[in-house]
Amino acid sequence: MLLHSGLRLCNEMGKLFEVKEFDKIICNPDYREDKKYKYLEREEFDELLAFLHGISGEGERADALDFMGIGYRRGVGDVVFVKNYVGLIQLKSGFQIQILPKISFGEDGEQGSEKTKKVFLKMLSSMKDFKGREFLDASLKADRMNLYELFINMYLQEVKWLVKRGLQSDYMAGEENLSYCRGKLLVNKQLCINLAHRERFYVACDEFNQNRAENRIIKATLLRLQKLTTNEENTRMVRQLLIYFGMVLASENYEKDFSKVVINRSTKDYERLMKWSRVFLMNRGITVFSGSIPAKALLFPMESVYESYVAQQIKRVFSVRGWEVLCQDNRYSLFVERGRQFSLCPDIVLVRAGRTVILDTKWKRLIDRGAGYGISQADMYQMYAYSKKYKAPEVWLLYPVNDEMRGHAPIRFESGDGTCVRLFLVDVAGMEENMEEFCKILDENS
Repeated sequence: MLLHSGLRLCNEMGKLFEVKEFDKIICNPDYREDKKYKYLEREEFDELLAFLHGISGEGERADALDFMGIGYRRGVGDVVFVKNYVGLIQLKSGFQIQILPKISFGEDGEQGSEKTKKVFLKMLSSMKDFKGREFLDASLKADRMNLYELFINMYLQEVKWLVKRGLQSDYMAGEENLSYCRGKLLVNKQLCINLAHRERFYVACDEFNQNRAENRIIKATLLRLQKLTTNEENTRMVRQLLIYFGMVLASENYEKDFSKVVINRSTKDYERLMKWSRVFLMNRGITVFSGSIPAKALLFPMESVYESYVAQQIKRVFSVRGWEVLCQDNRYSLFVERGRQFSLCPDIVLVRAGRTVILDTKWKRLIDRGAGYGISQADMYQMYAYSKKYKAPEVWLLYPVNDEMRGHAPIRFESGDGTCVRLFLVDVAGMEENMEEFCKILDENS
């Protein structure tokens, strides 16, 4: 049921406020219908402000100002600026803010948030810690789950797959007071405990069971997700999966159990589950936030997601056409007199038959105004340095296409001394055909 611009009442989750990158959130009712803003009721707006002011960072980039800015506009009042982090924040009251990427769908137009979520999940599946199978399943549920519930569902699907393959067992050391002797008799404890019960034996013995660190961590995660999820399907899956962990004790010391996890050939099925268990149990592995105002958040920097997705698609298309594709190549530095200083690291380097082409991805919105189209001067300096150090006259900046720039004539910048920087607009909603088109353009320019 639509309550007002960007705010919905979901059947299972309570209020869900949906915004996109670069949106501006306000609580001034005079601007409720203004398309430049996303209106939020005063109670939820104040809770959001309190959350942002109370954040303390965990991790390299977990800073409030990275994903949302707070400002003031005359006549409008307080404004929260959404930046380029995508995901979901749930505040203490249960109020949820879902941030979706800004994606252009061209002539077809944008067909609701479901289509955007499916494209985002496809982009996210290119990152090394994620698996295509779970993302394919999740994309089919994008119309009835928010992003946080989708990630919970993917974790549960992975556990389900593990259970089908069989939980790992191991010999676990333990002590027992038995009516028969097995294992090693612990003499000191036997004398202390069984002095008056000579019919009993206090022994140390190894048992072959499933109560190993990896399974304890997964059970603890399932119990945590049982409290976090508000989705009926996820709740049902958690209950069903917990049955298979009936003989496993839930981890109580996460750090200790994680330190015991060793991923090898026999435990490779646990690798992704362990990474995601760290996210859900310990707020580690993905940019998450904590502070004086209780909340949960699962947020992804779109620069990293976009860079990974483009690199994946470039490899898929260009490798079969004889190009060597080097990602995050760092063989050169800007200065070398006193060792390597100011390392250069273009996102992608293409090499074929003595030809080198530099590609760099930028998740920024270009504008069809001015001579520079909104490209930063620093980015151009960076491209010029790449060109000179790699002796590569061809440099391409890969920006996501938006409605304003779609169909724009080719854009190029000549340095006058042998460097040419060209722009290619990446259509993330139609990536397969788009990369084929880009490959043809490079062939034509050879």
